[in-house]
Amino acid sequence: MIEIFKALSEETRLRIFAQIIKGDMCVCEIEGSLELTQSNASRHLTALKRAGILQSYKNAQWAYYRINDDFIRNNKELYEYLIAKTKELPTYEKDSRRYSDCKSKDMCSCKNNDKEDLDNE
Repeated sequence: MIEIFKALSEETRLRIFAQIIKGDMCVCEIEGSLELTQSNASRHLTALKRAGILQSYKNAQWAYYRINDDFIRNNKELYEYLIAKTKELPTYEKDSRRYSDCKSKDMCSCKNNDKEDLDNE
């Protein structure tokens, strides 16, 4: 439990959590939505994963993150509280708009590379 609160005590990690609760995200979507460098995103994602909050999976060469099912199951009240409260973060609306822009305009590098891979087949 201490590791969970340590991981969530950092604002950037709360911002990541606030976006990922909407659905699985690739690293480049997280970087774009929150305006993070790759190294910063990686550092924060590692901390959230180490605390058991996130889990990751690969799709081709791209890493995707989602809320860990065990975290939800074992911390239901905390999870529901975080869903409600992270919407109050000062950056929530801006982060959400950038995420929507990234999705609607296919600005994500993993999407662009997937398109290129399909074009080359």
